[in-house]
This record gives sequence, structure tokens and C-alpha cells, in this order.
Amino acid sequence: MLRMGKNPNEEKSPTQPDTNRSYSPYQSGETYARPATENAATPKALTDCETIAREIKDGTLSGFVGSGTSITGEATFKAMLRIDGRFSGKISSSSGTLLVGAGGQVDANVDVAVALIQGVVNGDIIASQRVELGRASKLSGNIQTPSLVIEQGAVFEGSCKMIQQSSAADKSQKFERKENVIDSGNLPAAKVEVPATRIESTVAKKPESANVAAAS
Repeated sequence: MLRMGKNPNEEKSPTQPDTNRSYSPYQSGETYARPATENAATPKALTDCETIAREIKDGTLSGFVGSGTSITGEATFKAMLRIDGRFSGKISSSSGTLLVGAGGQVDANVDVAVALIQGVVNGDIIASQRVELGRASKLSGNIQTPSLVIEQGAVFEGSCKMIQQSSAADKSQKFERKENVIDSGNLPAAKVEVPATRIESTVAKKPESANVAAAS
């Protein structure tokens, strides 16, 4: 007689969850790293005004004539003078650099160490170190410098005299030497006193015995 029943080996259902296996309470999904450009802060570009203000604060820029500004007079500086407007008069600096921007115009004689011209200059230039004429520059005047650079496209109407660097430096400091010159014609007459010397003359006297002998 056959008895139908369950197989004791099949009492455990295959669909019953296995409690012996351990599962992580949270399984993270697929992750990705953001590009470094999204996280890094993009540096802010400085404007021309901010750049000029920083240069003035650092001492690399002594003065600035902005676009649309017109100045007439005499300018002296030490570090650098930048002209984007219009300047008329005289510019001098024994060790400074003159920078004329593309929109700048200078109607003056220039006596500096370095002249960097990108705009228009009407006048003579004496530079103790060098002169550079940019491609958009226009110069009407004479140049005296030991080093001259002219880019293609620049307009130069005048003469150029190449001089030694020491000679150019002497010319640029000519006004300083004039202040130290002493005019000998205005000096008061010097009074010289010579101490008096005492001169005594001696006359030989005859002995008294000789006078007595002559009387007898």
C-alpha cells in the first residue's frame, strides 16, 4: 500500500526568504563625480578701472589721464604715467615710463626714461633708455634715444638721433643740474687781511774808545 504525502526533504519552501543571509539596510545607487570646473569658483575678471586702481595703490602707476579728459600743464612723475585722454604742455621724468594709450593724444615735448606710444604724439621725445612705437601710433617730432622699436603700421614723421645711454641720461637730468649751479658773478668780494710784519734796521755804532783816541 502506497501512502501519498509530503517529502520531508521538501518541507522548506524554496520561496521562503533566507533569514541567515544579511542585507545592507541601504544600498546606494550609481554615483558620479562632478567636474572640477563646476565646483571651483570662477575668478572674476578685473575691469580697467579696477586694474588702474590696483596699479596706483601698488605704486606702479603714478598718474592717469582717462579717456575724455583734457589736461594742459606740466607733468612730472617717478614710476609711470598713462594717458588715454589728451595732454598738452610738457612731460618730464628722470626714471619714469610714459604710456600713451591707443586713444590718447599728447601735444608736448617729452623727456623720460622710457616712452611707450600707442596713440598720437605731437612733439619731440628724449628717452634715456628706449622708445617704442606701436602699430597704431603716430609721432610727429624728433627722437633722441639709444634704443628705438617701431612696429609695422606705425607712422613716424621726423628725425631720429641715436645717442649713447649715458648721454641720454645726462640730457634727461639737465634740469636737475641747473639747480645746483653756483653763479660766481654774484659772489661777494673776499676780503683778505695780511698781518703786518715789523721790520727793524740796525746801525753799527762805533766803540767809545775810538772816539776818545780821536779827541786826544
